[in-house]
Amino acid sequence: MAKRFSTDTYVNGILSGDRVLLSRAITLLESKLPQDQELAQEVIDKVLPYAGNAVRIGITGVPGVGKSTFIEAFGNYLIEHEQKKLAVLAIDPTSQRTGGSILGDKTRMESLSINPQAFIRPSPAGKSLGGVAKSTRETIILCEAAGFDAIIVETVGVGQSETAVHAMVDFFLLLMLAGAGDELQGIKRGIMEMADGIAITKADGTNAGKAKAARAEYQNALHLYPMSASGWLPKVSTCSALLQTGLDTIWQTIADYLKLTQNNGYFEKKRRDQNLQWMYEAIRQGLEDNFYAHQQVKEQLPTIAEQVKLGQKSAFAAAHELLKLV
Repeated sequence: MAKRFSTDTYVNGILSGDRVLLSRAITLLESKLPQDQELAQEVIDKVLPYAGNAVRIGITGVPGVGKSTFIEAFGNYLIEHEQKKLAVLAIDPTSQRTGGSILGDKTRMESLSINPQAFIRPSPAGKSLGGVAKSTRETIILCEAAGFDAIIVETVGVGQSETAVHAMVDFFLLLMLAGAGDELQGIKRGIMEMADGIAITKADGTNAGKAKAARAEYQNALHLYPMSASGWLPKVSTCSALLQTGLDTIWQTIADYLKLTQNNGYFEKKRRDQNLQWMYEAIRQGLEDNFYAHQQVKEQLPTIAEQVKLGQKSAFAAAHELLKLV
């Protein structure tokens, strides 16, 4: 078992930028042990006043779009050209069969991982709906308190991950491929409505022309949607991580969005709404944890579950019966 430190040791270490203590605090957040969770929340409470000063960028996209490659190139750009101190929270898919996770993002971002101004933390998605680790929200707070002024959250990019990451970031960037068929069929309307920006990746070589055409298609499609509550019209750009092109345009788009939303008050409103949403999510998770930890539930669940499995009892009746035990 990893050694636990006092609350103040974690807090002082995080505020001084100690990456070892930051990593250990994140490990506490990811732990299922009650004593670790209690200690982690004490740390969160103490560093919270020092958080909130970073730009939070969510990045998602279809498998094969090159999320890790793009993030490495974009991350290095932010550090070298925008003087940002960057934290990348990469969520790896977890096997529902074995519970294992590869956590390979750090090895895929080789140059970024050795950059002294970057901190990469891969975390398993676990059973979290949407492929976002349960602790990701709190990890953002810890990283901001540690002095990182740009946070990138990379998701699995499947299921409900788009909704989950949208609820914890300031700017939501969607990566898409060109030349993979009908571009407008390759993306759901709901994701398009959530995106603050779309980047067509791998815009190099023979694919450059296709990327340019896809950009025009997506931009035209976005004009058909009603204006968002932020007053921002999402922008579409092309980029190549291989050639290091288009990265400055993407950052300028993010900067323009931040300027607009900070001036019209939407930025702060969104953050306040997200805080409330995090609270309700924590309540839901807490209720679920308490339910399964209840002694009578643990005793009767296997029998009732078998009855449901054999068709001897309806799933709804079984759930109602178990809920009455708590």
